[in-house]
Amino acid sequence: MLPFIRQDLAELTAYTPHPGGASGESAHSESVLDRLDTNECPYDLPEELKQKLAWTYQQLIETNRYPDGGHAALKQALAQYVNESQNIPPLDKGGLGGVKLPKTAITADNISVGNGSDELIRSLLIATCLGGAGSILVANPTFSMYGITAKTLGIPVVSVPRQEDNFEIDINSAKRAILSKGCANGQNQNPPVRIVFVVHPNSPTANALTTNEIEWLSTLPENILVVIDEAYFEFSQNTLADRLHQHPNWIILRTFSKAFRLASMRVGYAIAHPQLAAALEKIRLPYNLPSFSQTAAEFALAQRQLLLAVIPEIIAERAKLIAALTHHQKLQVWPSAANFVYLRVKAALSESAQQEHQQIMQQLKQRGTLIRHTGGGLRITVGSPEENQRTVDRLAAIVT
Repeated sequence: MLPFIRQDLAELTAYTPHPGGASGESAHSESVLDRLDTNECPYDLPEELKQKLAWTYQQLIETNRYPDGGHAALKQALAQYVNESQNIPPLDKGGLGGVKLPKTAITADNISVGNGSDELIRSLLIATCLGGAGSILVANPTFSMYGITAKTLGIPVVSVPRQEDNFEIDINSAKRAILSKGCANGQNQNPPVRIVFVVHPNSPTANALTTNEIEWLSTLPENILVVIDEAYFEFSQNTLADRLHQHPNWIILRTFSKAFRLASMRVGYAIAHPQLAAALEKIRLPYNLPSFSQTAAEFALAQRQLLLAVIPEIIAERAKLIAALTHHQKLQVWPSAANFVYLRVKAALSESAQQEHQQIMQQLKQRGTLIRHTGGGLRITVGSPEENQRTVDRLAAIVT
């Protein structure tokens, strides 16, 4: 370790994207791999939309100029989209004609845009926990970047378990963990929990928040920030955005990387109380989102009916994939509210089962399918019908 680097970084493990996919280790070329390991949409942008983007880049975007540092047009479009998901009429151009706005209406002041949701996660950590001011609470298994990013900033991570049958958060353990933080520990004082991270639906386990979990989040004091990651909202159609006005300590994160097919553009956004959104604006780096990424996101929102038209197909394919996998008595498969399926070899907490998960992942890779081994199980993205059928056939040859 170089002497000027923080010593605690030696203890950390970096997030590993596309395990094995881009390394060239597979006998298959990158072009023929079924990449079902990162929950992307199986379909690229339609060719006509790509052509419009290319024209915009060539004719309207000046590469020698900085992008719109305030994301003004994109924020307006995002506010309209969020309101649409709550069945609120458009607010642009005086759309309500003087009618009083509903309390749940979202405006551009409620929106902050990030270079992927990861930047927003990092900004939230800086705004709340930096310098020993607090710790975060996660319920594992869940999205690993919450813990990874916190640790890179020197922020403690408190982990609580989930129930094994349905992956609901162990709320009693979470309550105890929050109470224990901030209490004297010898001569030291533990930093209090300042953020609770949840995913709705959770990754990798695909379960949406339950009524009990939402009620618990509603009872958390206002000095704890509740981050509700709705990266898979378009597949679940289940949002808590209509409750934000009741909870100024709640924030919702969403992304263009999944249903909107813009993973390569790295566009995420937050929906929050205007004061929290304003704090994020102070922390983010200037000109954090390239002009082309902003334009692509605006195009995607304008064409959302076209892009989101594949959602029913993906949901139907998800059901078919779950049904096919459930036929294997050796596998335990859970319901899904997202665009992926989570499964384990039965008795998966044993060491041998974990080795078997690794072997299944490697054997699928050798046959041309990439999946993710995470959280003590296997996560399989719902792909195209052809990819899903290959997954089913290849797993049938492996799992006996």
